[in-house]
Parts: sequence; C-alpha cells; structure tokens
Amino acid sequence: MKADTKLDHRIRVLIHSLGLSCIGGAIFLQILVFADIFQNGYFMAVEQNPTILTFEIVLTAFALIYFIYIYQRFIRSVR
Repeated sequence: MKADTKLDHRIRVLIHSLGLSCIGGAIFLQILVFADIFQNGYFMAVEQNPTILTFEIVLTAFALIYFIYIYQRFIRSVR
C-alpha cells in the first residue's frame, strides 16, 4: 500500500513537471514570436521534419489538456 502511494506521488510529480515545462515553453516561444513580429513585421516558421512536427503537436495537445486540468482544479478549489 505504501509503495503504491509513493509511486502515485512520483507519477504526479512527473506529470506536473512535464505539464508546467510545456506551458513555460509555450510562453517562451510566444515571446520569441512576438519579438520577431515586432522586429520584422511578420513571423514565418516551417518545420520540414515530420518526426519533430508530430512531437510538437503531441506536446501541444498535452499542454492544452494539462492546462484545462489545472484550470479546473483551481476553479473547484475557489468554491
């Protein structure tokens, strides 16, 4: 029973670390994009590698799901 609780805690910490990293990375990338738009007037990004593109899409989906999860937990804690 104790080992299950410890494993569950480690998995939660891992998921929260990954989720917060994705959200932090998204904020950082938005800053870079807006800085590029501010300097050049436009932003153009093209990814040629399908593996990288798929990985970016999966991370974006994970970050969106994680953000919704954290938002719901926050709203429920306010009540």
